[in-house]
Formats: sequence, structure tokens, C-alpha cells
Amino acid sequence: MPPFHDCDFRDGRVLVMEPAAALFGGVGSRKRARVTAVRPCAFASAAAEAEEEGVKASAAKKQKRREAVSSLDELPDECLFEILRRVQGPRARCASAAVSRRWLATLGGIRASEIKRALPLPDLNEVFVSEDEDEVRFGCSERSLEGHEATDVGLTAAAVADALHCHLKSLVIRGSHPIRGVTDSGLSAAARGCPSLTSLALWHVPQVTDTGLAEIASSCPSLARLDITGCSLITDKGLAAIAQGCPDLKSLTIEACPGVANEGLKAISRCCTKLQAVNIKNCARVGDQGVSSLVCAATASLAKVRLQGLGITDTSLAVIGYYGKAIIDLTLARLPAVGERGFWVMANALGLQKLRCMSVSSCPGVTDLALASIAKFCPSLKQFNLKKCSQVSDGCLKDFAESAKVLESLQIEECNKVTLMGILAFLLNCSPKFKALLLVKCNGIKDICSAPAQLPLCKSLRSLTIKDCPGFTDASLAVVGMICPQLENIDLSGLGAVTDNGLLPLIKSSESGLVHVDLNGCENLTDATVSALVKAHGSSLARLGLEGCSKITDASLFAISEGCTDLAELDLSNCMVSDYGVAVLASARQLKLRVLSLSGCLKVTQKSVPFLGSMSASLEGLNLQFNFIGNHNVASLEKQLWWCDILA
Repeated sequence: MPPFHDCDFRDGRVLVMEPAAALFGGVGSRKRARVTAVRPCAFASAAAEAEEEGVKASAAKKQKRREAVSSLDELPDECLFEILRRVQGPRARCASAAVSRRWLATLGGIRASEIKRALPLPDLNEVFVSEDEDEVRFGCSERSLEGHEATDVGLTAAAVADALHCHLKSLVIRGSHPIRGVTDSGLSAAARGCPSLTSLALWHVPQVTDTGLAEIASSCPSLARLDITGCSLITDKGLAAIAQGCPDLKSLTIEACPGVANEGLKAISRCCTKLQAVNIKNCARVGDQGVSSLVCAATASLAKVRLQGLGITDTSLAVIGYYGKAIIDLTLARLPAVGERGFWVMANALGLQKLRCMSVSSCPGVTDLALASIAKFCPSLKQFNLKKCSQVSDGCLKDFAESAKVLESLQIEECNKVTLMGILAFLLNCSPKFKALLLVKCNGIKDICSAPAQLPLCKSLRSLTIKDCPGFTDASLAVVGMICPQLENIDLSGLGAVTDNGLLPLIKSSESGLVHVDLNGCENLTDATVSALVKAHGSSLARLGLEGCSKITDASLFAISEGCTDLAELDLSNCMVSDYGVAVLASARQLKLRVLSLSGCLKVTQKSVPFLGSMSASLEGLNLQFNFIGNHNVASLEKQLWWCDILA
């Protein structure tokens, strides 16, 4: 039998014989070799088993070595707490917080006062960063978490970064992550890490309860402003904790919190006597006792009061009238249980001597008698807003004007019993300080058949707004032009019945020069109005709104480019201007437009792109929505006007 020499496994572990044996061996020898040789698969199996045993042995050794080395994860919470509270610097604390959720939670549970402050040894291998630069980079006086970013992890991380230097003064949480939203745990971490917090706003954070608010109260004694909106789990217990822990509270806003009632407001009134602003809105369980206690306790400091959607009665308004000696801003809205008597007593109590601004909306108790009393016994009243008060009519406007000696602004909205005759009577008797009149959605403002015998001349009026009054047409506008010669600001938005014939006399009668003119929605105005406006007031005009004026064409842009020198804002949305008009506008080098809107201008196409790209460097905002410029051309414009905010 030919011998085997240098037997090995090659070519797929096949047993190979010496070449001589392969060439000269007979049949018998091949048979003997087949009998005595070991099968190749047996060698392969044995080698594989040996290799597998070696791998297992190696893995076992590595496991033993890992078990022999101690891990920080095996440390109890107390030891990890002691280690992490010695970590210095915002950079290192943030890096530690990113290791695991356990480390983040532990760092979030460390109060700012518990941090072990020591001088760290310098790291010679690290790029030097000064302490001031580190503070600027990580220190932030305001922090806002919104929507999906509002989670416990995000809030805890913010608290960990701020805990060392306590820079954070204002924290706003708007909304919450639908699954991992902000809870008491995150709010507690913020309280422990940010003891210098002075302002906290929780808007629609449904998982926060009294426990989180109590942690804020115990850790943030300097809290001065608290805004709770749409937090259904916060009750009087949480407000009581705030009252005990934050005696310097100056501003309180509670909106749409069904768990808050009178007892919580009473606790605030007992401890927080420095309140300056109170805003209670849409809280069904808040009544006279809660509101009265707040007003009485802070009679010397309470300057701003807003009550809306509450079940209070005349009693609360009487208390405001007697004890609101420091109130300068008062808003009363949707108070169905307050009657005429409540407003009358509030005014006659003679406590609102400092009241300067008052707004009343959707209060059925506001009548002509109530308004006359307010004007008579509130001698400092400068601004009065009236909305959706159906009992108010022309009868009180004359008396109101005569009594309000320092009134500067009057807004009447959706009061349909007020007519143009009442407005004329008011202007005839208003004080020399009266500057602004706003009439919005007043269906009673209609053309009068004949002008009164004595037309008022209101030279002090500077701003006139008549919006969405469908009965106001050219005849009424001509009367306004005769009685208001010193107008500077005009807003006639939504007056679709007004034409050139009505507006031209008003333009010509203005003596001081129009500055702001809004004609949005005046669809019957033409280029003649714009040309006359530019010719008479081009040197003073700063803002011109022509949105929806479908008869405005390139002729108006030509007039603007020729006659306007100080125009900063121009709204041409949904007008019939074209590429030619844009080219004319862009070529006017004296124009320094800051805002230009061409939204909905269907005749503006990609041909305008070169002209828009050459606009003045003063352009800050450009609206190109709903036209035929195209996304590719908008991208090109964004490169050319890189400093400009382009909306497309």
C-alpha cells in the first residue's frame, strides 16, 4: 500500500495522498486505503468541537473577569447620590445625566443646596473653557418646553443643567407629550434644581397634580408669578401649598381648572398680600367668596383684575368697587349672574379712582345707567372697551362722553343698538384728549337720512377704525371726513360698500397726514383711491393694506413707486397686480419696504423673480403664497435674499 506522507486537510478538508501513490497504486491499494483511512468528516467534526470548547472557555474567562470588576450600577442609591452630588460644572453634570435614566433621576433628585461644591482639579488634556463662558453656555434665565418636548426627562435634564448656578428664573410648559408627558416627578426635579425660580406657567399639563405644585412651593420661595391653565388635577390643596411657601406671589392666573374653588383663593389671600395681578377664567367652582377675599386682602397692591366665565354675582363687583383702590386695569367678561345693580354699586362705591383701562364683554348687566355711573365715578378712565353688550344704546353715549373727562380711546364691538347718531353725539361732547375710536361689527351703524343740524368737529381724533360694519357706506364716510380733520390712522377693513366717491373726501380732508391706512376687503376701491392717497400723503404714509381689493392693478404700484418715501409695509394680497408692477416697485430706490405681501396675486409669475431679488436690503418679510412663482424660484430667492423671511 502506498504510504501517506504529510497528510493534511486541504481543499475542503479532503484527505490528499502523496502523488506517487496516487499514480502507481493498484486497485488493491485503493481498496486498502479506503478501509484504513479515517473519514474526512470525522476530522472536521472533531476540530469544530475543539474550537467550540475553546470559545466557551474564553467566554467563561471573560465573564469571570467582568464579575470580578465592580460596577457603578451595583451601587445602592445612597452611594450613587453621594458620588453624583460631587460632580462639578454644568458640562460634567449634563454628561453624567446622559449615562442612564437612573443617573438622570438621581441627579434630578439632588437639590441645589445639596451639591457638594469644591474646586475641581484642572484637566490638562481638555481645552480650557473659562467659568464665565461655561455659565453663559449652560446658564439660561428662561426655559420653555412645548408639545412633544414637554416630558419628565426633558424637564429633569434642564433642572440638572441649571442646578449648579441657579440661573433659571422663568419656566414655561406648554402642552405635554401624549405618552411621556410632564408629571409631578419632572416638576419636582425642576423645583429641586431651580430654587431661584420666580415665574412658572403650566398650560394644559393634565398629569401634574397638587403634589408637584407643593414641591414647587417648598423649593421655590421666591416664586412671584404663577400661571395655571387647563390643569384638571390641581385643586385648592395645591394653591394652599403655594400660599404657604410663596408669600411674595404677585401675579396669579388660573384658567379652566375645575378643581380650584373658593378655599384655594382664600388661602392665597391670607398669605399672599402683595398680589398685583389676578386673572381667574372659566373656573366653575369659583364664586363670590374667593374673588372677594383676593380683592380685600390686596387692596393696597392689586392693580390688574381679570374675571371671565365665572358664577360671581353683584357682591363681587361691590367688593371691587369698595376695595379696589389700586386697580388700574379691570376686565369683566361673560358674567351672566351680574346685573345692572352690580355695575352701578361698583361705580358708586368710589373706590375705583385710579382705574385707567376697563373692558366689559358679554355682560347682560351693562346698561346705559351702568355706563353713565362708570364714566362719572371713575375719573381716571382713559380706555374703555365694550363688546357684546346688547343693552347699551345711543342714550348713554352723550352722558358718557361728558363725564369721562380724560378718556382717550373707546372701542365698541357687536353692540347693535348703537347707531351713527349716537357716535356723532359722543364725538360732539368728547374731551379734548380723545384720540381713538373703534367700531367693530356694529350692525346698527348705518347711513343716516339727513345730517344733524350741528356736526361735531373732533380735532383731537387721530385714529379711526370702522371694521365689518355692513351698513357703513359712502354717505357715512363723507360725514366722518368732515368731522375728523386730524386723522393719522384709518382702518376701514371689511367695508365692501365703500367706493372711491366716499373715501376721496376723507383723504382730502385729512390735514395732518395719514400714516397707517388699512383698506383690506374694500373690494370696490380702484387705482384712483391709491393715486389720490399717495399724492396727498405719500411723504407720511408708512403702512398701506390693500388685501382683497380686486380692482387694484399695476397703476397703483406705479403711483406708490413715484410718490411714497417712508412706506415700510405694503399688503397687496389678492390684488390684480402683475410682473410689471413688481418690476416698477423694485426699481423705486427711494422705497425702503420692510414687509411686502404678494399672496394670492395670480398674475405674479416666475418673471418677477429677478426683480424681487434686487429688492432693497431693508426687506425683512416677503409673502409669496398662492401664486405662480414656483418652489424652485423661491429657493433661488431665498439664496439672494438670505436676510429676508420668505413665506411661500
